[in-house]
Amino acid sequence: MNNEAHLTVEAGIRSRRTIKKFKTEPISLEMIKELLDIAIWAPNHKLREPWRFIAFLDEGKQLLVDGLRKEKEKGKFPRPMKPERVEHLLSIPAFVVVVMQVDPRPMIFEEDFAAVSACIQNFQLAAWERGIGMLWSTDQAMYSPTFHTQIGVKPGEKIVGIMQMGYPDLIPQARPRTSIEEKLTVMTSASPLEEN
Repeated sequence: MNNEAHLTVEAGIRSRRTIKKFKTEPISLEMIKELLDIAIWAPNHKLREPWRFIAFLDEGKQLLVDGLRKEKEKGKFPRPMKPERVEHLLSIPAFVVVVMQVDPRPMIFEEDFAAVSACIQNFQLAAWERGIGMLWSTDQAMYSPTFHTQIGVKPGEKIVGIMQMGYPDLIPQARPRTSIEEKLTVMTSASPLEEN
């Protein structure tokens, strides 16, 4: 990671890692706003801008972590969150919950979900360029109406990700990707594909 000079797009994409261990150094609200201002340049159909963001900083992190803890402790098979897990979550410098308005029309929903996902990737890449790492969490609590109410998600909104963010304490090694030769189909004829 290089935060001395701007990364090329390719270098940023290839070098970015999911970060699970963060330094305690805080992330300012001004930095989060700067990163989100870049992130929202993601492609989005008809400029619907289907995203909204909720930042949890300082004491506000307690509200989010309490909501996550309560979700683990309810239901048919409750599993209390261990104190060390609570402590770990509270030590994370910042959280940004990314939500989208749910449109009942399937095509619009898919377009908006793709746009919000692209926005999240922009958020991660812009942060990485500045030496900030993230973990894009999709915790089961994201689907709970009570969790939504506790953290300020409005009716008709869907959580797309709970972004943990901070300066990396540990950057994992790159893991290999499957060769594009195994993932790419090339069509050079107008004839339909034959079934094998």
